[in-house]
Amino acid sequence: MDAIYRPEIIEPEAQRHWDEKQAFKAMEDTSKPKYYCLSMFPYPSGKLHMGHVRNYTIGDVLARYHRMKGFNVLQPMGWDAFGLPAENAAIANDVAPAGWTYANIDYMRGQLKRLGLAVDWSRELATCKPDYYRWEQWLFTKLFEKGVIYKRMATVNWDPVDHTVLANEQVIDGRGWRSGALVEKRDIPMYFFRITDYAEELLSGLDDLPGWPERVKTMQRNWIGKSFGVEIHFPLNERHQAGDEALKVFTTRADTLYGVTYVAVAAEHPLATRAAATNPQLASFIAECKQGSVAEADMATMEKRGMDTGIKVYHPFTNEPVPVWVANYVLMGYGEGAVMAVPAHDERDFAFAQKYGLAIKPVIKPVADELELPLAQAYTEYGVLFDSGDFSGCTSEDAIDKIAVVLKALNLGERRTTYRLRDWGISRQRYWGCPIPIIHCPSCGDLPAPEDQLPVVLPEDVKIDVGSPLKRMPEWSNCVCPKCGGKAERETDTMDTFVESSWYYARYACPDLATGMLDGRANYWLPVDQYIGGIEHAILHLLYARFFHKLMRDEGLVSTDEPFANLLTQGMVIADTYYRDLPDGKKQWLNPADVKQRDGVWVLKADGLPVLAGGSEKMSKSKNNGVDPQSLIDRYGADTARLFMMFAAPPEQSLEWSDAGVEGANRFLRRLWKAVYDHVEAGIVKAYAGGDLPAAARDFRRQLHQTIAKVTDDIERRRQFNTAIAAIMELMNAMARLEGEDLLTRSVKQEAMEAIVLMLAPIVPHICRVLLKALKPGACLIGSPWPTVDEAALVQNEIELMLQVNGKLRGKLKVAVDAAKDAIEQIALASPEARKHMAGQPAKKVVVVPGRLVNIVV
Repeated sequence: MDAIYRPEIIEPEAQRHWDEKQAFKAMEDTSKPKYYCLSMFPYPSGKLHMGHVRNYTIGDVLARYHRMKGFNVLQPMGWDAFGLPAENAAIANDVAPAGWTYANIDYMRGQLKRLGLAVDWSRELATCKPDYYRWEQWLFTKLFEKGVIYKRMATVNWDPVDHTVLANEQVIDGRGWRSGALVEKRDIPMYFFRITDYAEELLSGLDDLPGWPERVKTMQRNWIGKSFGVEIHFPLNERHQAGDEALKVFTTRADTLYGVTYVAVAAEHPLATRAAATNPQLASFIAECKQGSVAEADMATMEKRGMDTGIKVYHPFTNEPVPVWVANYVLMGYGEGAVMAVPAHDERDFAFAQKYGLAIKPVIKPVADELELPLAQAYTEYGVLFDSGDFSGCTSEDAIDKIAVVLKALNLGERRTTYRLRDWGISRQRYWGCPIPIIHCPSCGDLPAPEDQLPVVLPEDVKIDVGSPLKRMPEWSNCVCPKCGGKAERETDTMDTFVESSWYYARYACPDLATGMLDGRANYWLPVDQYIGGIEHAILHLLYARFFHKLMRDEGLVSTDEPFANLLTQGMVIADTYYRDLPDGKKQWLNPADVKQRDGVWVLKADGLPVLAGGSEKMSKSKNNGVDPQSLIDRYGADTARLFMMFAAPPEQSLEWSDAGVEGANRFLRRLWKAVYDHVEAGIVKAYAGGDLPAAARDFRRQLHQTIAKVTDDIERRRQFNTAIAAIMELMNAMARLEGEDLLTRSVKQEAMEAIVLMLAPIVPHICRVLLKALKPGACLIGSPWPTVDEAALVQNEIELMLQVNGKLRGKLKVAVDAAKDAIEQIALASPEARKHMAGQPAKKVVVVPGRLVNIVV
C-alpha cells in the first residue's frame, strides 16, 4: 500500500476495473429484492455543473448502499436531448443541432464517468435517437385514434423570439422562460393530451405516495385545483325559454348571485367577437387584450382593463339586465371564458367596478355584525345573505345548496366539480424535437402515420436560422395519404420535450427492445424506488410523468399506477456573487475564483480594483458564480467532490459552496488513508471475533456498533448523509484515542477500520476500494456486504452520569447500569470532584435523574 493518497492514480484505475468487469450491469433477478434508483437525466448542455454533481452523487450513494444491503440495483443514465438550447447554439455556432448535441453527450458522459458513478451504461439512451422517439410516436398514434389526443384551435403563449408556444408554467412575469421576450397571445391549431380526464386520479393518487415530500404533493394538488361550485346560466333573452342561448359561468360562491352587477368575458369569447363586429373601438381593445401572456400568474398581477360590449344578459332569478364587459383578466381557456362579477364580495371585481364606475351591491354580511356602508373594500368571507330574495337570512353554506337546487329546477344551472388543470398542449413550432406523426390530407383530413412508417425520422443534417426548417423542406414534409393515396403533407410541429421526459424511466427497463415500447422487464423494475431531482420539477415534469404512466398502464404497457414510489428533491448549490456596475447600467458578474479580499475590501485579482459583493445565489452562468467540477476533480479527485457534496448540507437543503469545506473533505480522506496505512504497516490482524476485552476497547467497540446503527438509519430511513459522515468522523477520533497494542485491542481496531471503509464506500468508493484491499487482501469492494450491528456489543454494564454540585457541572461518574438510587448517591458523595467542591459542607439533598445526572445541593 502506497504511503501517500494519490486520487489521480487510484480513481482512473478503479473506474477502468469497474468498466471491464461491467460491475454495475443490472439483470432481472427475482431471488433478490429490486431497487431502481434514478436521478433525473441531464440536458446535454456541454458541461456538468455542480448541481449535476450533487444530484448524481446522492443517487449513487443510495444505489451503492442498497447493493451492499443485498438488493438487485438498477441505476441507469441517459440524455434529455431535444430542446431549444440546441437550436440556439446551432444558430450561434453555425452547426447542426444534432452534431452539437452528440458532441456534448460524448463529453458529458466522460465527465460523469470520472465521478465514479455505479451506472449501468449498457442502458444509456438519448431522447433524440429514432429508436427512442419511435415508440413515443407509436403511442401518440394509438392515443390519437382513441381520442385521448385531439387537435383544436387554442389561444397560446407565443414567444416572438424563440418562435414557439410556451406552456403557462414557462411564462415568468409575462416573459418567455428562455428568451426573456414579452409573450404574445395567438390562436393556432395544436394537439392536446386529455390530461383533464385523469385529473381526479392524479389528485387522489397523491394520497398513495407517502414517500413524496408533502410540499411537492401540495404543489400538485394546487395545480390540479379541484373546486366544487355551481354553473349558472345568464340568458341572452329577457323572455327566455328552455334551450335559449345563455352565457354560462362557473362560481364557487353562488351565495353572492344577487350581488352580480356585470359579467366579464374573455377577448376571444363569441359574445365579444359578435359585439366587436360593429364596434371598431371594442375590436381595437380586443386586439390589445390578445397581446400578452395567458398564464394565470401574469393575469393576477397585470393592470385590469375592460370595455362594455353593449350586450346585456339577464339575471336568472331577478331577470334584471346585466351588462357584458370584455376584460383582459378573463381567460378563454378556463371554464366557459366568462365570470360573474360581484364587486361587493370579490377584491378584483371591487377594484374593476371602482375603476369603471360600475355598481357595487352588497348581499353578504358577517353573522354577528353589520357591514359598514358604503364598503371601503370587498367583504370576501362567508356570512349571512340579505337583499337576496327568498334566500335572505340563509348562511352562505346553506344558500349555495338551495340556490343550486332552484337553478336546476329552472334549467338555469347545476352543481359542478371543476379543475384548474387544463389539457396539455404539446405542439411546438420548433425543429429540434420529436416529429408529430400526423399526415394532413386535403380529402381525408388529419391521419396518424401508419405503424410501418414509424419512426417519422427528424432530418439531422440541417442548418437553421429563425423558425423551423421543416416548414421549408418539401422533400421531408410532402408525402402520400395512407388512406386515399393522394398528395399529403406531414405535420411540421414537434412535440413538447416534456413528452420525452415523461416516460424515459420506463424505457430504461428495456432499452434494447426493437419490437415494442416496453416489455415484461418494465413490470419487474417499476415503479422507480427512489427518484431524485430538483423541486423546480414539482409541477411540470413530475405531473406529466404521473399522467403518462397512467396512459401506458391503460394501454397495457405497465401494471402499476404510479411511476415513482419515493421522491427526494435536493436543494440548490449556491455560491457568493461579485460584480461591477457598467456605464450602461448593467452589471458585469465576476467569478468568485477571480476575486480576493484585501484590507477588508473585495478586489479583482487581475487589476486590484474594487468589486461589489452580491450575496449568495444559485450557481449559474448568468451570475458567473459557478465552480467547474472538472477542475475540482483534477485538483482533489472525485471522492473529495462526492464527500463534500454529501457532508456540507442535508440533501433537501441548499448547499453553500465553500473552498475551505472542499479542502476539509480532502484532508479527511488523507487522514483516513494514513490511519489505514499505519495500521497495515503494523501488521494486519483478524477482525475481533470474541474474547474478554479491556474496558477501553469494550467501550470503543460499543461506540463502533452504535455508529453502524446510526449510519444505517441516517442513510436508509432519514437520508441524512451529512450526519452519517459526522458519526464516522467521531468514531475515527475515538479510535485515534484508543490505546493499547495487545492483540484483542488491535482486532477491535481492525474491525472498526473495515467497518469505516465499508460505511464510507457508497460515498467515496475509489479510496475505499483500495483501503479494503489493504485491510483484507483479496477482498473486493463490489459485492462486499454492509456492516451489521452486533447487538451484544451494545449492551452496557456501566453508564456515565454528569456530576453537578449546586447545578454546576463538576465531573462525570461511572455507575453500574442497574445501580440503585442510594448506591448512586453514595458513589457521588464519595467522588473526589464532589468532595472538592462541597468543601466540607454537608449535602442538603442529592437529586438523581436516572440515566442522566446527579446534582448535590449544599
